[in-house]
Amino acid sequence: MKDEEDKELERIKKLKLKEMIKRVPHATEKHKTSSIIYSKPIDLSDKTFMRFIRDNTMAVIDVWAPWCGPCRLVSPIIEEIARDYAGRIAFGKLNVDQNQRVARQYGIMGIPTLLVFKEGKLVDQIVGAMPKERLEKRIIRHL
Repeated sequence: MKDEEDKELERIKKLKLKEMIKRVPHATEKHKTSSIIYSKPIDLSDKTFMRFIRDNTMAVIDVWAPWCGPCRLVSPIIEEIARDYAGRIAFGKLNVDQNQRVARQYGIMGIPTLLVFKEGKLVDQIVGAMPKERLEKRIIRHL
């Protein structure tokens, strides 16, 4: 009796696991974004920037500053897109006032600037504030 119950519990666990996997698209596929699923942008620095890009198949970095009005407009949009694409796109935030090396390296002249990386390579640079729909289209075309 105990052996049958154990088998039934194991069968139920496997079914539940399959259902959970279906709800998180791409979470177990080979092209998985990273071992960590980010549902919000991660604060980055000059020191952590390269590792974040290297560790994630697709990464979007929001280069911003606290005094920048358009940056404050874009921030909640980025947070929303990060939630919507958790597990497929990793989002980071880089305060340009505190991390100038990355800004110089990528020739950032205006903020907000979004740097879009795929497999460690810069594939797009989006400058300025724009509505969610336009911003999302620019980002997800690289998926």
